[in-house]
Amino acid sequence: MRPENYQAVSHPPSHEYEVFFGPNHPGIEGNYALKVRLHGDEVTAARADGGYLHRGFEKLMEGRLWIQNIALVPRICVPDPVPMEVCYSLAIEALGGLEVPERAQWIRVMQLELSRIAAHLFTFGGNAATTGMYTPMFWGIADRDLILDLFEELSGGRVYHIYNIPGGVRRDLPEGYLKRVSDTLDYIESRLPDYDNLMFTNQVFVRRATGVGIMTQEQALDWGVTGPNLRATGLPFDVRRDDPYLIYDQLEFDVPVEEAGDAWARTLVRRAELKQSLRILRQVVARLPEIDGPIRAPIPNPLAWNLPLGDVYTRVESSKGELAYYVVSNGGDKPWRVHVRGPSAMHAVQVLEHLVTGARIEDVAQIMFSLDACPPEVDR
Repeated sequence: MRPENYQAVSHPPSHEYEVFFGPNHPGIEGNYALKVRLHGDEVTAARADGGYLHRGFEKLMEGRLWIQNIALVPRICVPDPVPMEVCYSLAIEALGGLEVPERAQWIRVMQLELSRIAAHLFTFGGNAATTGMYTPMFWGIADRDLILDLFEELSGGRVYHIYNIPGGVRRDLPEGYLKRVSDTLDYIESRLPDYDNLMFTNQVFVRRATGVGIMTQEQALDWGVTGPNLRATGLPFDVRRDDPYLIYDQLEFDVPVEEAGDAWARTLVRRAELKQSLRILRQVVARLPEIDGPIRAPIPNPLAWNLPLGDVYTRVESSKGELAYYVVSNGGDKPWRVHVRGPSAMHAVQVLEHLVTGARIEDVAQIMFSLDACPPEVDR
């Protein structure tokens, strides 16, 4: 029998609560953080925080000489720094009316595609680790190191190369370098079946990525999505083919696409892109010995170099998507204004916040790595 003063207590409904997903979480790229609101295990809202480790690049560039910024721009995207160097150099060359020698253009393409492979290997490892598979991560880092060895031999720097400069490149290829590049390509290509068996045909990974973070082609176009994330929705747009620069119009390669627009499709596009980069690099290695000539155009004293008045917009296709620089010169020895139009600023904020809303908490890291963003570029 109940006491006379007994009152039935109804349990309150489950309340939403907020947690920080990062910046120390292993499923978050770099120093990034994602503040998610949860209702049980479901994400009801999300807010991205780019962190404070790398920020303000554009304003910093306005206080440095034109040539000094070459040492700064690679830090905007650490895993894939070469496109930053090349795109900035293309802008300076357009402002200054510099014509890059043909040999330097071929060398630049070689560096761009090596950087793309290194970046994709890094992403594969992180993507697999979000589902508890750490072996692909160890493999990806170890195989990527072989490409970093090539960068170090050529430029002296493994991560920040500062190799592409206005007018061309800093130095020519060392003796036997193309042979070492070819051997590295052979090794990486021989490893692809291992990655396929361990990751890309692994049902744990396939089921965890399929149907997660779906983005339609209409949404992708409305949000300004580019690169592999756009091609995963079925649109075959690639700056290298559709607005060619350097010597990409002389190369044969395909633009891989998928239709589903989910995390699995985005991963498959990058897997196929890696193979296309190998194809491009083999063409470059075969052609470079036939191309003689200088490796850079002459430039004035870089410490007293005043570029003409004007503005220019240049773009390239990085591993993350379309990367562009808008640079304004007032006729002085440093940029008057610089704007970096990078893919990560959109992919890691608006797109990520939208795609994780409604997802389960265990899929948040999978969605983020499938978008493959560079956190420093967000708060540039």
